[in-house]
Amino acid sequence: MKATQITAALALAGACCAPLQAATPPDSLVMAWNIDAISTWDPAQIGEVVTSEIYANTCDTLVDFKLSDEKELVPNLAKTWDVSADRKTITFHLQDNLKFADGSSATAGDLAWSMQRVVKLGYGNAAAIKEYGFTKENVDSLITAPDDNTLVMAFDKAYPTNLLLQAIAANNVSSLLNRKWVEQQAVDGDLGHKYLSTHTACVGPYQMMRWNAGEGVVLQASPHYWGKAPALKRVLIRHVAETGTQRLLLTKGDVDIARDLSADDLKTLDEGGQVKVEKALKPQLFFWTFNNEDPIFKNEKVRLAMRYLIDYDGLAKSVMPYLGVPHASFVQLGAFGALDEQAGQPFKLDLDKAKQLLTEAGYPNGFSASVIFGTLPHSAPIAQSVQQNAARIGVKLTLERMANAQLFSRARGREFQSAMMAWQTSVPDAYGNASRLVFNPDNRKEARATQYPSWRAAYYDPAMNQKVNAALLEPDDIKRSAMYADLQREQMEKGPMAIMFQMYNSAGISPVVKNWTWNGFRVWYGDASK
Repeated sequence: MKATQITAALALAGACCAPLQAATPPDSLVMAWNIDAISTWDPAQIGEVVTSEIYANTCDTLVDFKLSDEKELVPNLAKTWDVSADRKTITFHLQDNLKFADGSSATAGDLAWSMQRVVKLGYGNAAAIKEYGFTKENVDSLITAPDDNTLVMAFDKAYPTNLLLQAIAANNVSSLLNRKWVEQQAVDGDLGHKYLSTHTACVGPYQMMRWNAGEGVVLQASPHYWGKAPALKRVLIRHVAETGTQRLLLTKGDVDIARDLSADDLKTLDEGGQVKVEKALKPQLFFWTFNNEDPIFKNEKVRLAMRYLIDYDGLAKSVMPYLGVPHASFVQLGAFGALDEQAGQPFKLDLDKAKQLLTEAGYPNGFSASVIFGTLPHSAPIAQSVQQNAARIGVKLTLERMANAQLFSRARGREFQSAMMAWQTSVPDAYGNASRLVFNPDNRKEARATQYPSWRAAYYDPAMNQKVNAALLEPDDIKRSAMYADLQREQMEKGPMAIMFQMYNSAGISPVVKNWTWNGFRVWYGDASK
Protein backbone atom coordinates (compact mmCIF):
# COMPACT_ATOMS: atom_id res chain seq x y z
CA MET A 1 0.00 0.00 0.00
CA LYS A 2 1.63 3.27 -1.12
CA ALA A 3 1.81 6.35 1.07
CA THR A 4 -0.69 8.19 -1.10
CA GLN A 5 -3.13 5.30 -0.84
CA ILE A 6 -2.72 5.19 2.92
CA THR A 7 -3.41 8.89 3.24
CA ALA A 8 -6.49 8.50 1.07
CA ALA A 9 -7.69 5.57 3.17
CA LEU A 10 -7.39 7.59 6.36
CA ALA A 11 -9.19 10.47 4.71
CA LEU A 12 -12.01 8.16 3.66
CA ALA A 13 -12.25 6.68 7.13
CA GLY A 14 -12.23 10.15 8.66
CA ALA A 15 -14.88 11.77 6.50
CA CYS A 16 -17.08 13.44 9.09
CA CYS A 17 -19.62 14.90 6.77
CA ALA A 18 -20.47 11.93 4.56
CA PRO A 19 -24.09 11.41 3.46
CA LEU A 20 -26.46 9.51 5.73
CA GLN A 21 -25.74 5.76 5.71
CA ALA A 22 -22.41 6.18 3.92
CA ALA A 23 -20.63 2.87 3.46
CA THR A 24 -17.15 2.07 4.69
CA PRO A 25 -14.84 0.21 2.28
CA PRO A 26 -16.00 -3.41 1.90
CA ASP A 27 -12.48 -4.78 2.40
CA SER A 28 -11.69 -2.68 5.47
CA LEU A 29 -12.66 -2.45 9.14
CA VAL A 30 -12.99 1.20 10.14
CA MET A 31 -12.84 1.98 13.83
CA ALA A 32 -13.30 5.18 15.84
CA TRP A 33 -11.21 5.14 19.01
CA ASN A 34 -9.47 7.57 21.30
CA ILE A 35 -5.84 6.61 20.63
CA ASP A 36 -4.11 9.69 22.03
CA ALA A 37 -2.30 7.50 24.59
CA ILE A 38 -0.08 5.85 21.95
CA SER A 39 3.54 6.88 22.47
CA THR A 40 5.62 3.97 21.11
CA TRP A 41 5.34 0.66 19.25
CA ASP A 42 8.42 -0.90 20.81
CA PRO A 43 7.35 -4.08 22.65
CA ALA A 44 10.02 -3.30 25.22
CA GLN A 45 8.12 -0.20 26.27
CA ILE A 46 4.43 -0.44 25.27
CA GLY A 47 2.33 0.23 28.35
CA GLU A 48 -1.02 1.50 27.10
CA VAL A 49 -4.04 -0.74 26.61
CA VAL A 50 -4.89 0.74 23.22
CA THR A 51 -1.34 0.26 21.90
CA SER A 52 -1.18 -3.27 23.27
CA GLU A 53 -4.39 -4.27 21.49
CA ILE A 54 -3.30 -2.92 18.13
CA TYR A 55 0.19 -4.36 18.52
CA ALA A 56 -1.22 -7.81 19.34
CA ASN A 57 -2.98 -7.75 15.97
CA THR A 58 0.22 -6.96 14.11
CA CYS A 59 2.70 -9.06 16.08
CA ASP A 60 2.01 -12.65 17.16
CA THR A 61 3.19 -13.97 20.52
CA LEU A 62 4.48 -17.45 21.34
CA VAL A 63 1.09 -18.59 22.63
CA ASP A 64 -2.35 -16.99 22.79
CA PHE A 65 -5.30 -16.88 25.17
CA LYS A 66 -8.13 -19.27 24.35
CA LEU A 67 -11.22 -17.36 23.27
CA SER A 68 -13.67 -19.39 25.36
CA ASP A 69 -11.51 -19.67 28.50
CA GLU A 70 -8.93 -16.99 29.23
CA LYS A 71 -7.10 -19.18 31.74
CA GLU A 72 -6.15 -21.63 28.96
CA LEU A 73 -3.43 -21.09 26.35
CA VAL A 74 -3.43 -22.19 22.72
CA PRO A 75 -0.65 -22.38 20.09
CA ASN A 76 0.41 -19.28 18.21
CA LEU A 77 4.03 -18.80 17.03
CA ALA A 78 4.72 -21.99 18.98
CA LYS A 79 2.76 -24.98 17.72
CA THR A 80 3.73 -27.11 20.76
CA TRP A 81 5.80 -26.83 23.92
CA ASP A 82 7.37 -29.19 26.46
CA VAL A 83 7.95 -28.64 30.17
CA SER A 84 10.80 -30.32 32.03
CA ALA A 85 10.09 -32.53 35.03
CA ASP A 86 11.49 -29.94 37.44
CA ARG A 87 9.34 -27.19 35.77
CA LYS A 88 12.43 -25.05 35.22
CA THR A 89 12.68 -25.37 31.42
CA ILE A 90 10.10 -24.79 28.68
CA THR A 91 10.97 -25.80 25.11
CA PHE A 92 8.86 -24.22 22.37
CA HIS A 93 8.58 -25.76 18.89
CA LEU A 94 7.75 -23.03 16.38
CA GLN A 95 5.34 -23.10 13.45
CA ASP A 96 6.80 -24.05 10.07
CA ASN A 97 7.41 -21.43 7.41
CA LEU A 98 7.32 -18.33 9.61
CA LYS A 99 8.01 -15.23 7.53
CA PHE A 100 8.19 -11.50 8.03
CA ALA A 101 6.04 -9.14 5.98
CA ASP A 102 8.89 -8.70 3.47
CA GLY A 103 8.95 -12.44 2.79
CA SER A 104 12.21 -13.20 4.59
CA SER A 105 12.36 -16.21 6.92
CA ALA A 106 11.73 -15.73 10.62
CA THR A 107 13.61 -18.03 12.97
CA ALA A 108 13.84 -18.99 16.61
CA GLY A 109 17.13 -17.09 16.64
CA ASP A 110 15.24 -13.90 15.76
CA LEU A 111 12.78 -14.63 18.56
CA ALA A 112 15.49 -15.31 21.15
CA TRP A 113 17.16 -12.02 20.19
CA SER A 114 13.81 -10.21 20.37
CA MET A 115 13.19 -11.38 23.93
CA GLN A 116 16.79 -10.82 25.04
CA ARG A 117 16.51 -7.30 23.63
CA VAL A 118 13.60 -6.46 25.94
CA VAL A 119 15.68 -7.36 28.99
CA LYS A 120 18.81 -5.58 27.77
CA LEU A 121 16.99 -2.34 26.99
CA GLY A 122 15.53 -2.32 30.49
CA TYR A 123 12.39 -0.32 29.74
CA GLY A 124 9.15 -0.91 31.61
CA ASN A 125 8.21 -4.19 29.93
CA ALA A 126 11.51 -5.79 30.88
CA ALA A 127 9.78 -6.53 34.17
CA ALA A 128 7.54 -9.08 32.40
CA ILE A 129 10.65 -11.23 31.87
CA LYS A 130 13.07 -10.09 34.57
CA GLU A 131 10.78 -10.94 37.48
CA TYR A 132 11.24 -14.61 36.60
CA GLY A 133 15.00 -14.62 37.13
CA PHE A 134 16.34 -13.12 33.90
CA THR A 135 18.95 -10.36 33.92
CA LYS A 136 20.99 -8.48 31.33
CA GLU A 137 23.91 -10.70 32.28
CA ASN A 138 22.22 -14.12 32.03
CA VAL A 139 19.47 -13.68 29.44
CA ASP A 140 21.65 -14.74 26.49
CA SER A 141 22.33 -18.08 28.16
CA LEU A 142 18.79 -18.66 29.49
CA ILE A 143 16.76 -17.79 26.37
CA THR A 144 18.32 -19.70 23.50
CA ALA A 145 17.59 -21.09 20.04
CA PRO A 146 19.34 -24.44 19.49
CA ASP A 147 17.98 -24.47 15.93
CA ASP A 148 15.78 -22.35 13.66
CA ASN A 149 12.54 -23.90 14.94
CA THR A 150 13.20 -24.31 18.66
CA LEU A 151 13.24 -21.77 21.48
CA VAL A 152 14.29 -22.76 25.00
CA MET A 153 13.62 -20.77 28.16
CA ALA A 154 15.40 -21.84 31.38
CA PHE A 155 14.30 -20.51 34.77
CA ASP A 156 16.01 -20.19 38.13
CA LYS A 157 13.00 -21.47 40.09
CA ALA A 158 9.97 -23.71 39.58
CA TYR A 159 7.44 -20.98 38.87
CA PRO A 160 3.83 -21.96 38.02
CA THR A 161 4.05 -23.06 34.39
CA ASN A 162 0.68 -21.68 33.37
CA LEU A 163 1.64 -18.31 34.83
CA LEU A 164 4.88 -18.28 32.83
CA LEU A 165 2.95 -18.99 29.64
CA GLN A 166 0.45 -16.23 30.44
CA ALA A 167 2.98 -13.67 31.62
CA ILE A 168 5.75 -14.14 29.05
CA ALA A 169 4.70 -16.39 26.17
CA ALA A 170 1.32 -14.67 25.67
CA ASN A 171 2.80 -11.22 26.27
CA ASN A 172 3.94 -8.74 23.61
CA VAL A 173 7.51 -9.25 24.87
CA SER A 174 7.51 -12.59 23.02
CA SER A 175 6.77 -11.04 19.62
CA LEU A 176 9.13 -12.13 16.83
CA LEU A 177 11.06 -9.14 15.47
CA ASN A 178 12.99 -9.00 12.21
CA ARG A 179 16.44 -8.88 13.81
CA LYS A 180 18.36 -8.11 10.62
CA TRP A 181 16.11 -5.21 9.68
CA VAL A 182 15.81 -3.75 13.19
CA GLU A 183 19.59 -3.90 13.74
CA GLN A 184 20.07 -2.00 10.48
CA GLN A 185 17.89 0.79 11.90
CA ALA A 186 19.79 0.97 15.20
CA VAL A 187 21.15 4.33 16.33
CA ASP A 188 24.00 4.55 18.83
CA GLY A 189 23.50 0.99 20.03
CA ASP A 190 19.79 1.42 20.86
CA LEU A 191 18.86 -2.00 19.39
CA GLY A 192 16.41 -0.27 17.06
CA HIS A 193 14.43 1.42 19.84
CA LYS A 194 14.09 4.74 18.05
CA TYR A 195 12.89 3.01 14.89
CA LEU A 196 10.39 0.82 16.73
CA SER A 197 8.95 3.85 18.47
CA THR A 198 7.16 4.63 15.22
CA HIS A 199 7.22 1.32 13.30
CA THR A 200 6.58 -2.39 13.73
CA ALA A 201 8.73 -5.18 12.24
CA CYS A 202 7.40 -8.56 13.24
CA VAL A 203 5.49 -11.70 12.31
CA GLY A 204 1.73 -11.22 12.48
CA PRO A 205 -1.58 -11.16 10.57
CA TYR A 206 -1.39 -7.43 9.86
CA GLN A 207 1.48 -5.02 9.42
CA MET A 208 1.30 -1.40 10.50
CA MET A 209 1.61 0.74 7.40
CA ARG A 210 1.16 4.12 8.99
CA TRP A 211 0.67 5.83 12.32
CA ASN A 212 -0.05 9.53 12.51
CA ALA A 213 -0.16 10.62 16.14
CA GLY A 214 -3.50 12.26 16.88
CA GLU A 215 -4.89 11.16 13.50
CA GLY A 216 -4.99 7.43 12.90
CA VAL A 217 -3.42 4.02 12.30
CA VAL A 218 -3.54 1.92 9.13
CA LEU A 219 -2.99 -1.84 9.26
CA GLN A 220 -2.60 -3.93 6.10
CA ALA A 221 -2.93 -7.71 5.91
CA SER A 222 0.52 -9.32 5.82
CA PRO A 223 1.17 -11.06 2.46
CA HIS A 224 3.27 -13.89 3.92
CA TYR A 225 1.41 -14.69 7.11
CA TRP A 226 1.84 -18.27 8.34
CA GLY A 227 -1.69 -18.60 9.75
CA LYS A 228 -5.20 -17.98 8.54
CA ALA A 229 -5.32 -14.82 6.44
CA PRO A 230 -7.41 -11.96 7.91
CA ALA A 231 -10.90 -11.76 6.46
CA LEU A 232 -10.50 -8.03 5.77
CA LYS A 233 -7.46 -6.54 4.04
CA ARG A 234 -7.21 -3.40 6.13
CA VAL A 235 -7.99 -2.01 9.54
CA LEU A 236 -8.34 1.77 9.66
CA ILE A 237 -8.34 3.19 13.17
CA ARG A 238 -9.33 6.82 13.34
CA HIS A 239 -8.50 8.91 16.41
CA VAL A 240 -11.78 10.36 17.68
CA ALA A 241 -11.64 11.75 21.22
CA GLU A 242 -15.26 12.75 21.73
CA THR A 243 -17.81 10.04 22.47
CA GLY A 244 -20.63 12.00 20.84
CA THR A 245 -18.65 12.24 17.61
CA GLN A 246 -17.96 8.51 17.68
CA ARG A 247 -21.66 7.80 18.06
CA LEU A 248 -22.54 10.13 15.17
CA LEU A 249 -19.96 8.54 12.89
CA LEU A 250 -21.24 5.08 13.75
CA THR A 251 -24.93 5.85 13.19
CA LYS A 252 -24.14 7.59 9.89
CA GLY A 253 -22.18 4.61 8.66
CA ASP A 254 -18.83 6.42 8.50
CA VAL A 255 -17.22 3.92 10.87
CA ASP A 256 -17.92 0.25 11.59
CA ILE A 257 -16.90 0.20 15.26
CA ALA A 258 -16.98 2.83 18.02
CA ARG A 259 -14.86 2.00 21.06
CA ASP A 260 -15.24 4.85 23.56
CA LEU A 261 -18.98 5.40 23.81
CA SER A 262 -20.47 6.65 27.07
CA ALA A 263 -23.01 4.64 29.01
CA ASP A 264 -25.78 6.90 27.69
CA ASP A 265 -24.59 6.41 24.11
CA LEU A 266 -24.46 2.64 24.53
CA LYS A 267 -27.88 2.52 26.16
CA THR A 268 -29.46 4.60 23.40
CA LEU A 269 -27.87 2.51 20.66
CA ASP A 270 -28.78 -0.74 22.40
CA GLU A 271 -32.41 0.26 22.80
CA GLY A 272 -32.57 1.60 19.24
CA GLY A 273 -31.72 -1.79 17.82
CA GLN A 274 -29.99 -0.45 14.71
CA VAL A 275 -26.48 -0.87 16.08
CA LYS A 276 -25.16 -3.87 18.01
CA VAL A 277 -23.76 -3.24 21.47
CA GLU A 278 -21.34 -5.82 22.78
CA LYS A 279 -19.27 -6.00 25.96
CA ALA A 280 -16.78 -8.34 27.61
CA LEU A 281 -15.50 -8.07 31.17
CA LYS A 282 -11.80 -7.35 30.92
CA PRO A 283 -8.93 -7.44 33.46
CA GLN A 284 -8.78 -3.65 33.66
CA LEU A 285 -9.25 -1.78 36.92
CA PHE A 286 -10.18 1.89 37.24
CA PHE A 287 -8.77 3.38 40.41
CA TRP A 288 -7.85 6.49 42.34
CA THR A 289 -4.15 6.32 43.14
CA PHE A 290 -2.35 8.33 45.81
CA ASN A 291 1.27 9.47 45.76
CA ASN A 292 2.82 8.20 48.97
CA GLU A 293 5.57 10.81 48.74
CA ASP A 294 2.87 13.33 49.60
CA PRO A 295 2.69 13.86 53.40
CA ILE A 296 -1.11 13.67 53.36
CA PHE A 297 -1.53 10.50 51.34
CA LYS A 298 1.41 8.79 53.02
CA ASN A 299 -1.03 8.23 55.91
CA GLU A 300 -2.86 4.94 55.33
CA LYS A 301 -5.91 6.16 57.30
CA VAL A 302 -6.27 9.05 54.83
CA ARG A 303 -6.11 6.59 51.93
CA LEU A 304 -8.72 4.39 53.59
CA ALA A 305 -10.96 7.43 54.21
CA MET A 306 -10.88 8.25 50.48
CA ARG A 307 -12.44 4.85 49.73
CA TYR A 308 -15.54 5.88 51.69
CA LEU A 309 -16.01 8.98 49.51
CA ILE A 310 -16.80 6.85 46.47
CA ASP A 311 -20.46 6.22 45.65
CA TYR A 312 -19.88 2.80 44.11
CA ASP A 313 -23.55 1.86 43.77
CA GLY A 314 -24.72 5.27 42.58
CA LEU A 315 -21.97 5.51 39.96
CA ALA A 316 -22.66 1.94 38.85
CA LYS A 317 -26.24 2.92 38.05
CA SER A 318 -25.61 6.38 36.59
CA VAL A 319 -22.19 6.47 34.96
CA MET A 320 -20.99 2.90 34.56
CA PRO A 321 -23.76 0.83 32.95
CA TYR A 322 -22.13 -0.97 29.99
CA LEU A 323 -18.72 0.29 31.18
CA GLY A 324 -17.86 -1.56 34.40
CA VAL A 325 -18.87 -3.15 37.68
CA PRO A 326 -17.97 -2.05 41.24
CA HIS A 327 -14.84 -3.81 42.43
CA ALA A 328 -12.34 -2.81 45.13
CA SER A 329 -9.83 -5.68 45.10
CA PHE A 330 -6.60 -5.60 43.11
CA VAL A 331 -7.38 -9.08 41.70
CA GLN A 332 -9.86 -8.92 38.84
CA LEU A 333 -12.97 -11.10 38.79
CA GLY A 334 -12.37 -14.30 36.88
CA ALA A 335 -8.69 -14.59 37.78
CA PHE A 336 -7.12 -17.38 39.79
CA GLY A 337 -7.09 -16.28 43.44
CA ALA A 338 -9.79 -13.60 43.10
CA LEU A 339 -12.23 -12.89 45.92
CA ASP A 340 -15.88 -13.24 44.94
CA GLU A 341 -17.95 -10.21 43.97
CA GLN A 342 -19.14 -9.45 47.51
CA ALA A 343 -15.83 -9.99 49.31
CA GLY A 344 -13.99 -8.10 46.60
CA GLN A 345 -16.14 -4.99 47.08
CA PRO A 346 -16.83 -4.38 50.81
CA PHE A 347 -17.06 -0.57 50.59
CA LYS A 348 -19.92 1.88 50.20
CA LEU A 349 -20.31 5.64 50.38
CA ASP A 350 -20.02 6.52 54.07
CA LEU A 351 -19.18 10.14 54.88
CA ASP A 352 -19.28 9.59 58.64
CA LYS A 353 -16.73 6.79 58.38
CA ALA A 354 -14.52 8.93 56.14
CA LYS A 355 -14.73 11.84 58.59
CA GLN A 356 -13.84 9.57 61.51
CA LEU A 357 -10.77 8.19 59.72
CA LEU A 358 -9.58 11.68 58.77
CA THR A 359 -9.93 12.82 62.37
CA GLU A 360 -7.88 9.84 63.53
CA ALA A 361 -5.30 10.69 60.87
CA GLY A 362 -5.00 14.25 62.17
CA TYR A 363 -7.15 16.03 59.58
CA PRO A 364 -10.45 16.74 61.43
CA ASN A 365 -11.11 19.75 59.20
CA GLY A 366 -10.08 18.06 55.98
CA PHE A 367 -7.35 19.16 53.57
CA SER A 368 -6.81 20.31 49.98
CA ALA A 369 -5.47 18.05 47.24
CA SER A 370 -5.41 17.72 43.47
CA VAL A 371 -6.73 14.94 41.24
CA ILE A 372 -5.55 14.48 37.66
CA PHE A 373 -7.43 12.30 35.17
CA GLY A 374 -7.65 11.64 31.45
CA THR A 375 -10.17 11.61 28.64
CA LEU A 376 -11.92 8.28 29.25
CA PRO A 377 -15.65 9.15 29.16
CA HIS A 378 -16.29 8.00 32.74
CA SER A 379 -13.28 9.73 34.32
CA ALA A 380 -14.77 13.21 34.66
CA PRO A 381 -18.15 12.22 36.15
CA ILE A 382 -16.49 9.87 38.65
CA ALA A 383 -13.99 12.56 39.66
CA GLN A 384 -16.77 15.13 40.01
CA SER A 385 -18.86 12.78 42.15
CA VAL A 386 -15.96 12.15 44.50
CA GLN A 387 -15.16 15.86 44.60
CA GLN A 388 -18.71 16.67 45.71
CA ASN A 389 -18.69 13.99 48.41
CA ALA A 390 -15.27 15.10 49.65
CA ALA A 391 -16.43 18.71 50.00
CA ARG A 392 -19.10 17.59 52.44
CA ILE A 393 -16.43 16.59 54.97
CA GLY A 394 -14.03 19.48 54.35
CA VAL A 395 -11.77 17.88 51.73
CA LYS A 396 -11.25 20.26 48.81
CA LEU A 397 -10.28 18.39 45.65
CA THR A 398 -9.06 20.33 42.61
CA LEU A 399 -9.70 18.46 39.37
CA GLU A 400 -7.47 18.64 36.28
CA ARG A 401 -8.39 16.86 33.04
CA MET A 402 -5.72 16.17 30.43
CA ALA A 403 -4.92 14.02 27.39
CA ASN A 404 -4.22 10.40 28.27
CA ALA A 405 -0.62 10.61 27.03
CA GLN A 406 0.00 13.53 29.41
CA LEU A 407 -1.72 11.68 32.26
CA PHE A 408 0.50 8.63 31.77
CA SER A 409 3.60 10.81 31.56
CA ARG A 410 2.72 12.55 34.83
CA ALA A 411 1.94 9.27 36.57
CA ARG A 412 5.14 7.60 35.35
CA GLY A 413 7.14 10.56 36.62
CA ARG A 414 5.41 10.62 40.03
CA GLU A 415 4.34 14.15 39.14
CA PHE A 416 0.96 14.05 40.82
CA GLN A 417 -0.71 14.19 44.21
CA SER A 418 -3.53 11.84 43.27
CA ALA A 419 -4.76 10.51 39.95
CA MET A 420 -7.67 8.56 38.49
CA MET A 421 -6.68 6.13 35.79
CA ALA A 422 -6.86 2.54 34.64
CA TRP A 423 -4.48 -0.42 34.74
CA GLN A 424 -4.87 -3.68 32.88
CA THR A 425 -3.00 -6.86 33.72
CA SER A 426 -1.91 -9.30 31.05
CA VAL A 427 -2.58 -12.50 33.00
CA PRO A 428 -5.69 -14.18 34.53
CA ASP A 429 -3.83 -14.92 37.76
CA ALA A 430 -3.73 -12.97 41.03
CA TYR A 431 0.02 -12.61 40.65
CA GLY A 432 -0.48 -10.42 37.58
CA ASN A 433 -1.71 -7.48 39.64
CA ALA A 434 -0.03 -8.45 42.91
CA SER A 435 3.29 -8.10 41.09
CA ARG A 436 2.44 -4.58 39.87
CA LEU A 437 -0.07 -2.95 42.22
CA VAL A 438 1.40 -4.31 45.48
CA PHE A 439 4.99 -5.39 44.86
CA ASN A 440 7.55 -2.64 44.29
CA PRO A 441 11.02 -3.83 43.22
CA ASP A 442 12.87 -0.59 43.95
CA ASN A 443 11.26 2.55 45.30
CA ARG A 444 14.12 4.90 44.44
CA LYS A 445 12.99 7.57 42.02
CA GLU A 446 15.97 6.90 39.77
CA ALA A 447 14.85 3.26 39.46
CA ARG A 448 12.16 4.45 37.02
CA ALA A 449 10.05 1.30 37.49
CA THR A 450 7.31 3.00 35.49
CA GLN A 451 5.35 -0.16 34.68
CA TYR A 452 4.67 -0.69 38.37
CA PRO A 453 1.71 1.41 39.56
CA SER A 454 3.02 0.70 43.07
CA TRP A 455 6.27 2.50 42.16
CA ARG A 456 4.35 5.36 40.55
CA ALA A 457 2.51 5.76 43.86
CA ALA A 458 5.83 5.57 45.79
CA TYR A 459 4.34 2.68 47.75
CA TYR A 460 6.95 0.36 49.24
CA ASP A 461 6.23 -2.21 51.93
CA PRO A 462 8.88 -4.94 52.38
CA ALA A 463 6.39 -7.19 54.22
CA MET A 464 3.93 -6.96 51.30
CA ASN A 465 6.76 -7.67 48.84
CA GLN A 466 7.62 -10.81 50.80
CA LYS A 467 4.00 -11.98 50.79
CA VAL A 468 3.73 -11.51 47.01
CA ASN A 469 6.87 -13.58 46.46
CA ALA A 470 5.74 -16.28 48.86
CA ALA A 471 2.40 -16.70 47.11
CA LEU A 472 4.11 -16.89 43.72
CA LEU A 473 6.24 -19.88 44.74
CA GLU A 474 3.59 -21.77 46.76
CA PRO A 475 3.13 -25.10 44.90
CA ASP A 476 -0.25 -25.92 46.48
CA ASP A 477 -2.98 -24.06 44.56
CA ILE A 478 -5.41 -24.06 47.50
CA LYS A 479 -2.84 -22.51 49.81
CA ARG A 480 -1.71 -20.12 47.11
CA SER A 481 -5.27 -18.89 46.55
CA ALA A 482 -5.76 -18.40 50.31
CA MET A 483 -2.56 -16.34 50.49
CA TYR A 484 -3.86 -14.05 47.76
CA ALA A 485 -7.20 -13.71 49.58
CA ASP A 486 -5.42 -12.45 52.70
CA LEU A 487 -3.29 -10.09 50.64
CA GLN A 488 -6.36 -8.61 48.95
CA ARG A 489 -8.05 -7.90 52.29
CA GLU A 490 -4.90 -6.19 53.60
CA GLN A 491 -4.52 -4.07 50.50
CA MET A 492 -8.11 -2.86 50.58
CA GLU A 493 -7.30 -1.41 54.01
CA LYS A 494 -3.74 -0.20 53.48
CA GLY A 495 -2.93 -0.14 49.78
CA PRO A 496 -1.86 2.88 47.70
CA MET A 497 -4.99 3.07 45.57
CA ALA A 498 -8.74 3.01 45.91
CA ILE A 499 -9.86 0.57 43.23
CA MET A 500 -13.38 1.44 42.11
CA PHE A 501 -14.45 -0.55 39.05
CA GLN A 502 -13.50 -3.48 36.88
CA MET A 503 -14.10 -2.44 33.31
CA TYR A 504 -15.91 -3.88 30.33
CA ASN A 505 -14.63 -3.78 26.80
CA SER A 506 -17.70 -2.14 25.24
CA ALA A 507 -18.32 -1.26 21.63
CA GLY A 508 -20.99 -0.11 19.26
CA ILE A 509 -20.84 -2.30 16.15
CA SER A 510 -22.39 -1.70 12.75
CA PRO A 511 -24.65 -4.53 11.54
CA VAL A 512 -22.44 -4.85 8.45
CA VAL A 513 -19.67 -6.26 10.65
CA LYS A 514 -19.73 -10.01 11.27
CA ASN A 515 -17.68 -12.11 13.69
CA TRP A 516 -16.41 -9.35 15.98
CA THR A 517 -14.29 -11.57 18.23
CA TRP A 518 -12.93 -10.76 21.70
CA ASN A 519 -12.58 -11.78 25.30
CA GLY A 520 -11.18 -9.95 28.30
CA PHE A 521 -7.58 -10.33 27.14
CA ARG A 522 -7.66 -10.12 23.36
CA VAL A 523 -9.44 -8.69 20.35
CA TRP A 524 -8.91 -10.56 17.10
CA TYR A 525 -9.27 -8.08 14.22
CA GLY A 526 -8.50 -10.77 11.64
CA ASP A 527 -11.72 -12.67 12.41
CA ALA A 528 -13.99 -9.71 11.60
CA SER A 529 -15.68 -9.76 8.22
CA LYS A 530 -18.41 -7.93 6.28
